[in-house]
Amino acid sequence: MTTLLVIAKEPRPGRVKTRLTPPFTPAQAAGLAEAALADTLRAVAAAPARRRVLVLDGRPGPWLPPGFDVVPQCAGALDARLADAFAHCSGPALLIGMDTPQVTPDLLDVDLTDCDACFGPAEDGGFWALGLARPEPALLRGVPMSSPVTGAVQRERLVSAGLRVRDLPRLRDVDTAADARAVAALAPHGAFAERLAAYTDPR
Repeated sequence: MTTLLVIAKEPRPGRVKTRLTPPFTPAQAAGLAEAALADTLRAVAAAPARRRVLVLDGRPGPWLPPGFDVVPQCAGALDARLADAFAHCSGPALLIGMDTPQVTPDLLDVDLTDCDACFGPAEDGGFWALGLARPEPALLRGVPMSSPVTGAVQRERLVSAGLRVRDLPRLRDVDTAADARAVAALAPHGAFAERLAAYTDPR
Protein backbone atom coordinates (compact mmCIF):
# COMPACT_ATOMS: atom_id res chain seq x y z
CA MET A 1 0.00 0.00 0.00
CA THR A 2 0.93 3.65 -0.33
CA THR A 3 2.38 5.96 2.29
CA LEU A 4 0.38 9.21 2.45
CA LEU A 5 2.41 12.33 3.21
CA VAL A 6 0.96 15.70 4.19
CA ILE A 7 3.34 18.66 4.23
CA ALA A 8 2.04 21.51 6.36
CA LYS A 9 2.77 24.49 8.56
CA GLU A 10 1.46 24.87 12.07
CA PRO A 11 -1.51 27.25 11.66
CA ARG A 12 -0.22 30.28 13.56
CA PRO A 13 -1.27 33.89 12.82
CA GLY A 14 1.15 35.68 10.56
CA ARG A 15 2.81 32.46 9.39
CA VAL A 16 0.13 30.85 7.24
CA LYS A 17 -2.24 31.97 4.50
CA THR A 18 -0.92 35.52 4.53
CA ARG A 19 -2.50 36.17 1.12
CA LEU A 20 -5.90 35.96 2.82
CA THR A 21 -5.04 39.16 4.72
CA PRO A 22 -6.95 41.29 3.88
CA PRO A 23 -9.89 40.76 3.90
CA PHE A 24 -9.33 38.38 6.81
CA THR A 25 -7.27 39.21 9.89
CA PRO A 26 -4.10 37.20 10.53
CA ALA A 27 -5.95 35.28 13.25
CA GLN A 28 -8.81 34.47 10.88
CA ALA A 29 -6.36 33.42 8.15
CA ALA A 30 -4.74 31.06 10.64
CA GLY A 31 -8.19 29.76 11.60
CA LEU A 32 -8.95 29.02 7.96
CA ALA A 33 -5.58 27.31 7.59
CA GLU A 34 -6.31 25.18 10.64
CA ALA A 35 -9.70 24.17 9.25
CA ALA A 36 -8.18 23.34 5.85
CA LEU A 37 -5.52 21.23 7.54
CA ALA A 38 -8.14 19.45 9.67
CA ASP A 39 -10.21 18.59 6.61
CA THR A 40 -7.12 17.38 4.75
CA LEU A 41 -5.96 15.18 7.61
CA ARG A 42 -9.46 13.77 8.02
CA ALA A 43 -9.48 12.72 4.36
CA VAL A 44 -6.04 11.18 4.69
CA ALA A 45 -7.09 9.31 7.84
CA ALA A 46 -10.06 7.83 5.96
CA ALA A 47 -8.04 6.79 2.89
CA PRO A 48 -6.33 3.40 2.66
CA ALA A 49 -2.62 3.71 3.43
CA ARG A 50 0.33 1.72 4.65
CA ARG A 51 1.47 4.70 6.71
CA ARG A 52 0.32 8.28 7.28
CA VAL A 53 2.95 10.96 7.86
CA LEU A 54 2.57 14.66 8.69
CA VAL A 55 5.68 16.54 7.62
CA LEU A 56 5.29 19.56 9.85
CA ASP A 57 6.85 22.99 10.23
CA GLY A 58 5.95 23.71 13.84
CA ARG A 59 4.20 21.75 16.55
CA PRO A 60 1.17 19.44 16.38
CA GLY A 61 -2.11 20.72 17.82
CA PRO A 62 -5.56 19.38 18.66
CA TRP A 63 -6.33 19.36 14.94
CA LEU A 64 -4.10 16.28 14.47
CA PRO A 65 -6.10 13.02 14.46
CA PRO A 66 -4.60 9.76 15.72
CA GLY A 67 -2.72 7.45 13.40
CA PHE A 68 -0.16 9.89 12.02
CA ASP A 69 3.61 9.86 12.37
CA VAL A 70 4.91 13.42 12.71
CA VAL A 71 8.30 14.34 11.29
CA PRO A 72 9.80 17.83 11.15
CA GLN A 73 10.36 19.62 7.88
CA CYS A 74 13.98 20.14 6.97
CA ALA A 75 15.46 23.59 6.47
CA GLY A 76 15.63 25.15 3.03
CA ALA A 77 13.40 26.12 0.14
CA LEU A 78 10.15 24.33 -0.62
CA ASP A 79 11.66 22.06 -3.27
CA ALA A 80 14.19 20.81 -0.71
CA ARG A 81 11.47 20.27 1.91
CA LEU A 82 9.29 18.31 -0.52
CA ALA A 83 12.27 16.21 -1.56
CA ASP A 84 13.11 15.50 2.06
CA ALA A 85 9.53 14.39 2.73
CA PHE A 86 9.93 11.62 0.16
CA ALA A 87 13.25 10.68 1.71
CA HIS A 88 11.28 9.37 4.72
CA CYS A 89 9.64 6.70 2.53
CA SER A 90 10.91 3.34 1.37
CA GLY A 91 8.01 2.41 -0.93
CA PRO A 92 5.17 3.99 -2.92
CA ALA A 93 4.24 7.41 -1.55
CA LEU A 94 1.74 10.16 -2.32
CA LEU A 95 2.40 13.68 -1.05
CA ILE A 96 -0.18 16.44 -0.73
CA GLY A 97 -0.30 19.86 0.93
CA MET A 98 -2.80 21.54 3.25
CA ASP A 99 -4.28 23.88 0.62
CA THR A 100 -7.00 21.61 -0.81
CA PRO A 101 -9.55 20.95 1.97
CA GLN A 102 -11.97 19.67 -0.69
CA VAL A 103 -9.81 16.56 -1.19
CA THR A 104 -11.59 13.25 -0.58
CA PRO A 105 -10.42 9.79 0.49
CA ASP A 106 -11.30 8.50 -2.99
CA LEU A 107 -8.93 11.00 -4.62
CA LEU A 108 -6.16 9.78 -2.33
CA ASP A 109 -6.76 6.09 -3.06
CA VAL A 110 -4.04 5.99 -5.72
CA ASP A 111 -2.67 2.72 -7.09
CA LEU A 112 0.94 3.11 -8.16
CA THR A 113 1.39 -0.46 -9.34
CA ASP A 114 0.57 0.35 -12.99
CA CYS A 115 2.53 3.62 -13.26
CA ASP A 116 5.71 5.18 -11.94
CA ALA A 117 4.23 8.49 -10.82
CA CYS A 118 0.95 10.32 -10.46
CA PHE A 119 0.57 14.06 -10.73
CA GLY A 120 -2.25 16.27 -9.46
CA PRO A 121 -2.21 19.67 -11.18
CA ALA A 122 -3.51 22.77 -9.42
CA GLU A 123 -5.45 25.53 -11.15
CA ASP A 124 -2.80 28.13 -10.28
CA GLY A 125 -0.11 26.27 -12.24
CA GLY A 126 1.32 24.35 -9.32
CA PHE A 127 0.41 20.87 -8.14
CA TRP A 128 -1.63 19.57 -5.23
CA ALA A 129 -0.41 15.98 -5.26
CA LEU A 130 2.65 14.04 -6.35
CA GLY A 131 2.96 10.29 -6.09
CA LEU A 132 6.06 8.19 -6.74
CA ALA A 133 6.19 4.40 -6.91
CA ARG A 134 9.86 4.61 -6.00
CA PRO A 135 10.52 7.82 -4.06
CA GLU A 136 13.45 9.71 -5.53
CA PRO A 137 14.06 13.08 -3.82
CA ALA A 138 16.23 14.32 -6.70
CA LEU A 139 13.13 14.51 -8.90
CA LEU A 140 11.97 17.54 -6.87
CA ARG A 141 15.17 19.38 -6.10
CA GLY A 142 15.64 22.46 -8.26
CA VAL A 143 12.02 22.73 -9.41
CA PRO A 144 10.95 26.41 -9.14
CA MET A 145 8.20 26.66 -6.56
CA SER A 146 5.31 29.15 -6.16
CA SER A 147 5.42 29.92 -9.87
CA PRO A 148 2.83 29.61 -12.66
CA VAL A 149 5.16 27.05 -14.28
CA THR A 150 5.83 24.94 -11.17
CA GLY A 151 3.48 22.16 -12.20
CA ALA A 152 4.66 22.05 -15.80
CA VAL A 153 8.32 21.91 -14.78
CA GLN A 154 7.68 19.23 -12.17
CA ARG A 155 5.67 17.05 -14.55
CA GLU A 156 8.31 17.44 -17.28
CA ARG A 157 10.95 16.41 -14.75
CA LEU A 158 9.05 13.16 -14.20
CA VAL A 159 8.61 12.50 -17.92
CA SER A 160 12.24 13.31 -18.68
CA ALA A 161 13.28 10.74 -16.09
CA GLY A 162 11.44 8.13 -18.12
CA LEU A 163 8.58 7.70 -15.67
CA ARG A 164 5.08 6.66 -16.70
CA VAL A 165 2.90 9.48 -15.32
CA ARG A 166 -0.81 9.26 -14.57
CA ASP A 167 -2.63 12.55 -14.11
CA LEU A 168 -5.05 13.10 -11.24
CA PRO A 169 -7.97 15.56 -11.35
CA ARG A 170 -7.14 19.26 -11.33
CA LEU A 171 -7.94 20.95 -7.99
CA ARG A 172 -8.00 24.54 -6.78
CA ASP A 173 -5.64 25.60 -3.98
CA VAL A 174 -6.78 28.04 -1.32
CA ASP A 175 -4.52 31.08 -1.63
CA THR A 176 -6.89 34.05 -1.89
CA ALA A 177 -10.32 34.96 -0.55
CA ALA A 178 -11.85 34.10 -3.95
CA ASP A 179 -10.21 30.67 -3.76
CA ALA A 180 -11.58 30.20 -0.25
CA ARG A 181 -15.14 30.89 -1.37
CA ALA A 182 -14.87 28.62 -4.41
CA VAL A 183 -13.35 25.73 -2.47
CA ALA A 184 -15.83 26.03 0.39
CA ALA A 185 -18.65 25.71 -2.15
CA LEU A 186 -17.14 22.42 -3.35
CA ALA A 187 -17.08 20.96 0.18
CA PRO A 188 -19.91 22.77 1.99
CA HIS A 189 -20.04 20.37 4.94
CA GLY A 190 -16.36 20.49 5.87
CA ALA A 191 -14.64 22.36 8.67
CA PHE A 192 -13.20 24.83 6.17
CA ALA A 193 -16.60 25.86 4.82
CA GLU A 194 -17.96 26.13 8.36
CA ARG A 195 -15.08 28.34 9.47
CA LEU A 196 -15.34 30.55 6.39
CA ALA A 197 -19.07 31.02 6.99
CA ALA A 198 -18.41 31.99 10.61
CA TYR A 199 -15.95 34.65 9.48
CA THR A 200 -18.12 36.09 6.72
CA ASP A 201 -21.64 35.79 8.17
CA PRO A 202 -22.86 39.41 8.64
CA ARG A 203 -25.05 38.52 11.62
